[in-house]
Amino acid sequence: MMLAWAAAGTGFTFFMTTLGAATVWFFRRQMSDLLQRVFLGFAAGVMIAASVWSLLIPAMEQAQQQGGISWIPAAGGFALGVAFLMLLDQFLPHLHPGSKDPEGVVTGLPRSALMVLAVTLHNIPEGMAVGLSFALAAQNRTDGAPLTAALVLALGIGLQNFPEGAAVSLPLRREGMGAARAFLYGGASGLVEPVFGVLTVLAADLILPVMPWLLAFAAGAMMYVVAEELIPEAHLGEHSHPGTLGVMAGFLLMMVLDVALG
Repeated sequence: MMLAWAAAGTGFTFFMTTLGAATVWFFRRQMSDLLQRVFLGFAAGVMIAASVWSLLIPAMEQAQQQGGISWIPAAGGFALGVAFLMLLDQFLPHLHPGSKDPEGVVTGLPRSALMVLAVTLHNIPEGMAVGLSFALAAQNRTDGAPLTAALVLALGIGLQNFPEGAAVSLPLRREGMGAARAFLYGGASGLVEPVFGVLTVLAADLILPVMPWLLAFAAGAMMYVVAEELIPEAHLGEHSHPGTLGVMAGFLLMMVLDVALG
């Protein structure tokens, strides 16, 4: 049953990415810089709130239940998550939408593949976070709160995945790629989320002793994405208020969803 919930939750986040990619059939141009900064800020706010309420706080609570010191796995897992994403960012070839120069190791991959890999970097920790939340719920089947929290996290991640799909497909369409192919590339960037989510739940019984570390690991990975890419890109340009308001709106929405429903 919990595996089905995890598949549905991560499937929803993947669906929202593909829904954003489907905008290639309605818009031929890339979204405006103003709107893009708002969306980037919104995604950053959602991920910050999710890292705290959906990952770090449950990590500390889980550590206490296991009889350990709450802050050690929270801090250690967080640092490992940051280090993991730094290594991926350093070595995985990728190209951020709107950028001319690719990052990571030099390869002969086309721009389209590099752009998909860039968004995939964001989606790896998101898929881990949703999967771990459902795995935590699977360990507390008598308590409905963890399951509700997992569903809320999937909802929040899904909402901010919509502009991510569009951020891949629309630039590819503008560069001359066919609408169907641009849609497939945009949707493919979110495929890692259901893969990581379902695999995590399947391994739930094995990872229970290190669950606090893994929850904090996902939080650190997401916060790296926020600090390294989302917030700086949301504040590009002459005025930073749209990106800042996007961050505040995303944080507020995710906080309310998590506290009120979770």
